[in-house]
Amino acid sequence: MTFENLSLIPPILQAIKSKGYTTPTPIQSQAIPVILQGKDLLGCAQTGTGKTAAFAIPILQILHEEKKTGRWEKGIKALIITPTRELAIQINESFAAYGKGTHLQHTVVFGGVNQYAQAHKLKAGVDILVATPGRLLDLMNQGLVGLQNLKIFTLDEADRMLDMGFINDIKKIINKLPAKRQSLFFSATMPSTITKLAEALLTNPVRVAVTPISSTAEMVTQQMYLVDKKDKRSLLAHILKDPVAIPSALVFTRTKHGADKIAHFINQSGIRAEAIHGNKSQNARQSALKNFKSKQTRILVATDIAARGIDINELSHVINFEIPNEPETYVHRIGRTGRADRSGMALSFCDRDEQEYVKNIHKLINKSIPVVQEHPYHVNLAPSTKPPVTFKRQEQRRPFERNRRSWQSRRRGLG
Repeated sequence: MTFENLSLIPPILQAIKSKGYTTPTPIQSQAIPVILQGKDLLGCAQTGTGKTAAFAIPILQILHEEKKTGRWEKGIKALIITPTRELAIQINESFAAYGKGTHLQHTVVFGGVNQYAQAHKLKAGVDILVATPGRLLDLMNQGLVGLQNLKIFTLDEADRMLDMGFINDIKKIINKLPAKRQSLFFSATMPSTITKLAEALLTNPVRVAVTPISSTAEMVTQQMYLVDKKDKRSLLAHILKDPVAIPSALVFTRTKHGADKIAHFINQSGIRAEAIHGNKSQNARQSALKNFKSKQTRILVATDIAARGIDINELSHVINFEIPNEPETYVHRIGRTGRADRSGMALSFCDRDEQEYVKNIHKLINKSIPVVQEHPYHVNLAPSTKPPVTFKRQEQRRPFERNRRSWQSRRRGLG
């Protein structure tokens, strides 16, 4: 199948061709026809499957065709909600790329920056709005965003919304939407809370599921390094010393403080690295991402939430400096490489206390990750005496903890 088989209009086909794409991904080939028919859609698809184009392309076509009829009122016609600033910017860039010839106005709003420029664009009039939940609610409360003419609502990365404590904000936004609308819902995983939210939002949806969370990118080679915790930095420096073997790498850590310390260590080793996380200013985060994409920076160190908006087709390596305690997070992380039919490699550093996490990952992906023994810091790890973290998802924590984290996230400008 090609994009020509999806009944797309010439300006959008031309925009897709200019980006070098000819064959739709599975989520695109299944979702685009459904959305063009005006049906609600429930999509289970993880990052890296092409889902942004799967909803951006048909939204642009629907609105373009409606505008040609002359039955067009001013106001926001499509709203896309996503959890992080980086992902919101990425989605807005996709609308710009695919909508070149449609003459539709679009913009993005997010927290962490002064709202003046965003408010100015909204007052000038937009057809498509991409937003993070917290900033959108602020602008709605100020009367700067009206949704009475909304035609299509898209909720992206719903499971990450749950992790970040935004579900109550999402429910407030949904209550402000017109009853007659088309709704699109995307999530990489479907815990019970997310399923209930989808049921409340959608009407007779068509279900589309691709690349299950238990599977990992076929183009990604996975390797495990067994190492003492104290030697992880030295191992990282050892692996990164050859720029030919590893031209670029996204290094994952659990904490913001850890990301800064690792980036500082890599820079001291003579390799340019930058960190990206929620405590960085918006300008600093965008600058670091831009430098990484343009290859001015070879290594980007990131936390999981900040990395949700990183979409780089030519990323050669993902390095798990710390093993995530949620096996699904591992799958999301390594999905950052091996994109657009390119090969990629995921390297994971496992210390004694992380062995339980690795076992859970093996269960999820239904295979064992090969262990690399030929490195200076290899150890034969004995079983850990440290009990593993018992919680797996945000909704399993106490309500007070969820509310506190939600408040802190909004203060940091994540929404």
